[in-house]
Amino acid sequence: MSEKPIWALSATELVKKTINNELSATEVTSAYLEHIKKVNPELNAIVDDMSDKATKRAETLDRATLAGEPKGRLFGVPVTIKINVDQKGYATSNGVTALKNLIADSNAPIVDHLTNAGAIFVGRTNTPEFSFRADTENPLHGRTNNPWGKHLSPGGSSGGASSAVMAGMCALAHGNDIGGSLRFPSLATGAVTLKPGLGRVPAWNSSQTSERGILAQSMSVQGLITRSASDLQLAMPEIIQADLRDPFHVPMPWDTSQLSKNSRKVALCFETPGFKTNPEVTKGLRIAADALSNVGFDVKEVTPPLLEETAKTGYSALLGEVQALLGEDIKKNGSEKIQMIFDEYFRQFKPYDGKELLRAMAARTYYAREWALFMDEYPLVISNLMPTSFFYPDRDAEGKAGVTEVLGAALWSYSMNFIGHPAGLVPTHIANETMGAVPIGIQIIGQRWREDMVVAALIAIEEHCGTFYEKLWKQLGWLN
Repeated sequence: MSEKPIWALSATELVKKTINNELSATEVTSAYLEHIKKVNPELNAIVDDMSDKATKRAETLDRATLAGEPKGRLFGVPVTIKINVDQKGYATSNGVTALKNLIADSNAPIVDHLTNAGAIFVGRTNTPEFSFRADTENPLHGRTNNPWGKHLSPGGSSGGASSAVMAGMCALAHGNDIGGSLRFPSLATGAVTLKPGLGRVPAWNSSQTSERGILAQSMSVQGLITRSASDLQLAMPEIIQADLRDPFHVPMPWDTSQLSKNSRKVALCFETPGFKTNPEVTKGLRIAADALSNVGFDVKEVTPPLLEETAKTGYSALLGEVQALLGEDIKKNGSEKIQMIFDEYFRQFKPYDGKELLRAMAARTYYAREWALFMDEYPLVISNLMPTSFFYPDRDAEGKAGVTEVLGAALWSYSMNFIGHPAGLVPTHIANETMGAVPIGIQIIGQRWREDMVVAALIAIEEHCGTFYEKLWKQLGWLN
């Protein structure tokens, strides 16, 4: 038995033990549920309790194993699901009080895939209203806190997921990302994530009353937040499995084993147009570059094509669609705070409409082509997600300056959603700022459908920098 508590084991470590019969699914689940009871009241990351169902599922899995049934790739791994995705019998509330009774009658594809792999759901995690903030708070479930301390937002919109996984309440946390909602919370908490590219992970909610807008379909993706990059390598092949309910899913294998002629070339990008880069962020970029150089990558500082234009065109187009299709719902069912934040979004990113919106949607192909040509030469890109260190809770509710710092500066984030490229996030070091410890992380962007290459780069950086969850737990006094 490991010296670490069961709840402190990574998904990869857990699977080794459950597959080898060193731990049963019931033992793992019991340990995690006890830990959740201790730490969740302070963090408010898990807002739908699934402990009874988790216990019953673990017992069922163990009985099936005794009967000779094979174990899945994620056998006994505790997982959380974000409350904006359908899970049978639970409300797909999206953090909106008016949707608190919208009970799903079936599972979203990612829930089914995780179930088929042997995972155990221990809870559902918090999100901001309409899952459209880089912070996590709503009138229905309240605020989620960052395990590093209340001086830091937990990020959003998958803030409940990042807080849960980094606090040891699950080994894998489901989240999704339309403009940074997997990567913002991972940056905030020192977690690791991968925003898959367009079409890689099938998605659909049976509870939705109409189909999503075409930009939401194109820019939003499902994924996982983890404590280590190796856990992404373990779990991603399971969630990319096909599901006919998503007709635009791309049925490609995880590892295509077909690298381009320039597969070892990496673009290192320091600048964010219009914004100064915090020295700690620059330090993180250099750490990542050194890590990849040390394992044989050819890293070169370059300027990418049309970053600012790609990002701003994409976000104004998305907000045009949001205003047209969701604007009335936001005004009717949103809190005063979220309406104020959306008003500032609309001021800073003028929503396109009519012909202007159609032209922006058409221009998406142009930007994607320019990036594809650039990344044929540089299949991986090192960039920041934000040029500043992470912000404090409710910073985005502080008018123009707040939204500019939180969202306006994150050109490297939502640009990748617009063109559909995969992008991962990995921590590099901890900055000790006046307000307290702040995790610093960087983004790795990959070629279309080369999520496997992105995760390989994340693993190389992690091997150089180490993981950050045990640093957090030692600081909190949870580990010796």
